[in-house]
Amino acid sequence: MPLQFNTVKLFAGSGTVELAEKISKSYGKPLGDMTLSKFSDGEIQPFYNESVRGSDVFLIQSTNQPTDNLLELLLMIDAAKRASAHYITVVVPYFGFARQDRKDKPRVAIGAKLIANLIMAAGAHRIMTMDLHAAQIQGFFDIPVDHLDGSIIFVPYIKSLNLPNLTIASPDMGGSYRARTFAKFFNAEVVICDKRRKRANEIESMSIIGDVKGQDVVLIDDICDTAGTLSKAAALIMENGANSVRAVCTHAVLSGKAYDTIENSVLTEMIVTDTIRLDPERSKSCSKIKVLSTADLFAGAIKNVNEHGSISDLFEIK
Repeated sequence: MPLQFNTVKLFAGSGTVELAEKISKSYGKPLGDMTLSKFSDGEIQPFYNESVRGSDVFLIQSTNQPTDNLLELLLMIDAAKRASAHYITVVVPYFGFARQDRKDKPRVAIGAKLIANLIMAAGAHRIMTMDLHAAQIQGFFDIPVDHLDGSIIFVPYIKSLNLPNLTIASPDMGGSYRARTFAKFFNAEVVICDKRRKRANEIESMSIIGDVKGQDVVLIDDICDTAGTLSKAAALIMENGANSVRAVCTHAVLSGKAYDTIENSVLTEMIVTDTIRLDPERSKSCSKIKVLSTADLFAGAIKNVNEHGSISDLFEIK
């Protein structure tokens, strides 16, 4: 007797509609019908216009700013739970607040743990996300976590560039493990930019550990916020004799003057994914940003979760 799987229903939060539509197309199933109402004071109320009883529900929403995106996701989870969904998986392509993963100074919140608690308290049975700022954030959850790896998307693109003297670089010490993981795919050397911060988003000094002379350098990072670190690292790499420098970054937060900073930098290009929707107007002024889609990867993961298949099989780079 063939295995029987529950009906899959995909729903999109308002902050991730474009990616959710791509995921649903790749999966082969249209997005579910949902209405998001707002009271005059801005209070949010999601409503499912179709039954989810007994279904495996996948709620797709990144939790980047504004904070409404997070609250909307929590309300979507609660509504699905109260509507008797069989299994609720939250698909969070970009997990916001992940930079607050520890107490790095006195009297601060551990935001990533708080968000994990909120998602579980709302009623989620599983979370699917990509390239967490710190992989150990998975341990903040007491539910299964599918942590997708962006290298499956970036590595084939970097290979297609056929860079003759490839060197992988990390823009800071914290990203050295991520850079080494990428370097293994190319048997390439790794260099590290050692930075010291005055405060958040403000760099005091930076130096390079390693040799970049005559190399085509690819900087690897998970989040690009103001683009200050990447642009400064790129400038320093070029000053030290590199032939070219590119940046690979999974989550394009791009706040403040980030678009202008990237456009005016020495970067040849900035390669990002669509886990966060780019500002359509501001992105027009930045010719250096190239967006690679995560839709096929998330669609494959959703299929494997529903059919009890392996998630790790999706990370095999041919």
